[in-house]
Amino acid sequence: MNPIIDPITFAVVKNAMDAIVDEVAYTVLRTARSEIVKDVMDYSAAICDRHGQMIAQAKTIALHLGAIPEAMASVQARYGDSLRPGDAIIVNDPYDGGMHLPDIFMFVPFFYRGELEGYCVVICHHTDVGGRVPGSNASDSTEIYQEGLRIPVVKFYEEGRVNDIMERVIARNVRVPGRVLGDLRAQYAACQVGVRELTSLLDRYGRDSARAYFAELLDYAERLTREEIRRWPKGTYTFLDHIDDDGLSPDPIPIKVAVTVHEDHVSVDYTGSAPQVRAAINSTLSYTKSCTYLSVRCALKGDVPNNAGVFRCVDISVPEGTVLNPLEPAAVAARALTGYRVFDAMLGALAQVVPDRVPAAGEGGNTVVCLSGKSDEGKPYIIVDMVCGAWGGRPQADGIEAITNASQNLSNTPVETLEAQHPVRVEAYELLPDSCGAGRFRGGLGIRRSYRVLGDDVLLQLRADRMKFPPYGLGGGKPARAAANTLHSGEDDISLPSKVGMLIQRNDVVTHDQPGGGGFGDPLLREEAAIEQDVWNQKLTAEYVRDHYRMVVDPRTGKIDRAATQALRAQ
Repeated sequence: MNPIIDPITFAVVKNAMDAIVDEVAYTVLRTARSEIVKDVMDYSAAICDRHGQMIAQAKTIALHLGAIPEAMASVQARYGDSLRPGDAIIVNDPYDGGMHLPDIFMFVPFFYRGELEGYCVVICHHTDVGGRVPGSNASDSTEIYQEGLRIPVVKFYEEGRVNDIMERVIARNVRVPGRVLGDLRAQYAACQVGVRELTSLLDRYGRDSARAYFAELLDYAERLTREEIRRWPKGTYTFLDHIDDDGLSPDPIPIKVAVTVHEDHVSVDYTGSAPQVRAAINSTLSYTKSCTYLSVRCALKGDVPNNAGVFRCVDISVPEGTVLNPLEPAAVAARALTGYRVFDAMLGALAQVVPDRVPAAGEGGNTVVCLSGKSDEGKPYIIVDMVCGAWGGRPQADGIEAITNASQNLSNTPVETLEAQHPVRVEAYELLPDSCGAGRFRGGLGIRRSYRVLGDDVLLQLRADRMKFPPYGLGGGKPARAAANTLHSGEDDISLPSKVGMLIQRNDVVTHDQPGGGGFGDPLLREEAAIEQDVWNQKLTAEYVRDHYRMVVDPRTGKIDRAATQALRAQ
């Protein structure tokens, strides 16, 4: 630690920064207009220093935040030293630092006594940014121009005054301008809260001290990361996972990663991953990097600060023209799906490095269910719901269920909100028995969510995966049950592929079954009491226990029949 840094003051400043950035995030939550932000919580917040390095991040979507360096570089290249207090810069262009078009970055510079000291950053997934389909998130688009309004790095506020031209351009190009502009104003208001609190912090400690402590936050995270990597076994660790397909071609899409542990840093190479695809599941380089940084951070101890100091210890190589670094004008709207598989592949590799910290595969990322049309009163609506699921079994515990994927920090839209605001009825929202991967520590159960549409000519868009390649197990654990999509129309039950765009009609029911999580460890080592509890809670059936754990449940007592179990295992 720098000798001029007082350890106690350092801890106070660190905790103050965490509190400030969480207050920024909470302000977004309380002021946003759309369900995807205030209910699903598809947004994130961060604070950067005057050089653009992230020094604090909120407890929001971590997958967003590793993309900030790319977007920040675009902001600094465009505006340099010309920013003023009250300015707010927005960008969503995936080929100018963004991720996909619905995610609009906002950067608000923070000045103290006339000098730039940092930036407040808020990223929100907006309900719609135009393009060929409502929600602007279709997986079957084939070029970026179909996906919506591309916003280059531009000032949305200038010295506290909204850019009227930009506001009108956005309003004319989106389907729900009230929600989109309302969420942009929420982003700006939240950043102003951050500016206010940072001003108070610098009033207390002074400019020079604050700069020193901000720099130490990054150096401290870097030191802890390098110290831990020094204890990791050296070598190269590879893992191969797959996306089912891109929705236009039936071919599987390999995601291949090689993680090399050096003396005090890691290098990550995605050579061997699929070429970029025609459909919209290509992941921008910034998003691929973000998923990679997050994966490494998850393998570190909990006391490492979540900031750009960790990034310094990770070198990333992604060949151009691949599904993880596509060339313009590749479509990228559904890039989140690919990012989740990057996260899964990275954890599969890191499980070979730190097997006592890494869980088996979770459900594979949320499924996006988008329903859009007009109500009986003629009012247009767009539902963008995220179906979350389960974690994989962990080295010391079962996987968590009915929760966001480990990479996300998302929620889903409450049933009451969906039904009160849109012509839809949720007819099922339940855990799926027997859907987990078996293991000494089983995966979490998958989720079923069913939607009955109460309008005519409803456009259904589904972005799912893990129907062909279910979540993997680790350490002898078994894979989970695969995903499934079903359309109940009249008397017919129609099995749907993982990526769908189609019109459905009044009283049709769309059902999505999320996979469970993979299992961790040998299923034969699972404790009897844990299995009996699962059977009692109706999470596992006696048939599943017999097939996957080679144990026999007495139907009269719900307890393990040890004699019958011994005979079964002797076969």
